Amino acid sequence: MSKICQITGKKAQNGYNVSHSRRHTKRRFEVNLFYKKFYYVEEDCWISLRVSAAGLRLINKIGLDAALKNAVAKGYCTDVRILNR
Repeated sequence: MSKICQITGKKAQNGYNVSHSRRHTKRRFEVNLFYKKFYYVEEDCWISLRVSAAGLRLINKIGLDAALKNAVAKGYCTDVRILNR
């Protein structure tokens, strides 16, 4: 499974480490991901998501149901159990 947030679609980016002498070496900026279980009230079940810190804030702000609907519409969440609801 790749390191992509299922709510926001964030994924790793490429960049450079820049030293004091301005030498550039390649590096990756990874996403701050968590495996988190949420209670989905509308379906009365628990679901597990791989969510970034920004995704957790978004769920707290607009709610789990609205965040999942946005993620499915944008194609970020492709879990079969969530798509069937």
